[in-house]
Amino acid sequence: MKNNNFLALCLLAGLVILGAMFPVAVSRFREYDRTVNVKGLSEMEVKADKVIWPIPFTVVGNDLNAVYAEIDRNTALIRDFLISGGVSESEITVTLPSVSDKYAQEYGNNDRAFRYLSKSVVTVCTGNVDMVLALMPRQSELLKKGIISSGNSWENQVQFQFEGLNDIKPGMIEDATKNAREAADKFAKDSGSRLGKIKTASQGTFTISDRDSNTPYIKKVRVVSSVTYYLKK
Repeated sequence: MKNNNFLALCLLAGLVILGAMFPVAVSRFREYDRTVNVKGLSEMEVKADKVIWPIPFTVVGNDLNAVYAEIDRNTALIRDFLISGGVSESEITVTLPSVSDKYAQEYGNNDRAFRYLSKSVVTVCTGNVDMVLALMPRQSELLKKGIISSGNSWENQVQFQFEGLNDIKPGMIEDATKNAREAADKFAKDSGSRLGKIKTASQGTFTISDRDSNTPYIKKVRVVSSVTYYLKK
């Protein structure tokens, strides 16, 4: 009988304690429902560290052997121009020429001035961007030597690239996260709350774009981080 009374008292005491703790537990549980999601932006301007510079040219004529000889001459002149400007042999690539026979085409007539039309491209691929930027304005020297530029700007655009992203990633992620926390802190203060721990965080994709159309060798690197924080009263 005494044991039953003791067990009943223990059970009653447990219920009393549980009842007292229940509101606290509910309050804390609700705190975990209160969150704020913020985004942090980090941007950086960098200079391109790689350039791909195609130099196209055309050769026309009625004698195929003479056309190929002219292709070889122009290729040698372009190569000499590049090497004299500081480009190394390993940074120069010469594509096979594309030669079309106008008389062999089914459409059109055969009264054209030249039978053969050749298109060739000499390409520079280098990490020395400043050297290429210095050489590009001097392309008129090739025109004076009788080398005729060919191709449209869409097919033979100069490409400036930035390949040092891994070196700046950690710093930019840290900066984006810091900016996100500052935004979350302001929201918490404005709402009369305190900022808690991070609930979730995701790193956005890094994007690299031209800063503007006039200076494609200057790139803008951008990343946005999304972070969700708990809010406390």
